[in-house]
Amino acid sequence: MRKRIVLLSIMLLLVSGCSIQRLSNTDISKNIDIILSDDTNLANVNFDGYEYYVPNGMRLINKDEYNAVLQDRYSNRYYLYVDAISYYHDVENTYKVDDNAYFSEKLDYNKKTGYIEINEIDNQYFIEFVFNYSKIEAYVSQEHLVSAVNNICYILQSVDFHDKVLESLIGDNVLSYKEENFNIFESQSSDNDSVLEFDDWVDADVSGNSNTTDEDIFQINEVD
Repeated sequence: MRKRIVLLSIMLLLVSGCSIQRLSNTDISKNIDIILSDDTNLANVNFDGYEYYVPNGMRLINKDEYNAVLQDRYSNRYYLYVDAISYYHDVENTYKVDDNAYFSEKLDYNKKTGYIEINEIDNQYFIEFVFNYSKIEAYVSQEHLVSAVNNICYILQSVDFHDKVLESLIGDNVLSYKEENFNIFESQSSDNDSVLEFDDWVDADVSGNSNTTDEDIFQINEVD
């Protein structure tokens, strides 16, 4: 009986073509490859024109149109910007690998492109991660660097745009966005010009001056 079970399990694996890959505790590049190679359709957050998945252990604490602030179980904050305009106009990935960065890599998975660049600043690590016309920035310690990159991968990989909705919104000039020529595929680390202006977002969280109300601050998944 036991042999039959083992043989059946092997056959199921062969038929499904599935392979179990364990995420590394140290190898950022390996984890990026594993997660972004998976073409998932998971989503638990929906907005006008797009949706995405927030992994277990994280929560959404602020949102304003196409920006959002998320927090992980270690209280690290992730600043998300979804660039629907670049997606709508099919902007080309122009990022060039920076050999002077702590980590820099151009990304191309499942017809989605982007880049990741990590720089060490004051004993912290500034992550700029662009994928699928969405960007997340975060400052984390070295201890949390790998888990933060993993979380960002899961979120950005899952972003799914709703073409018909976006066409209607952009066509009617409903989307509000900056007039300057901003390219999401250009790293901002060189001039310290953060896409999401961290200080402004943090102040908004504390003072309540953003469009977010108390009812908007909700938890996607329970933090362990």
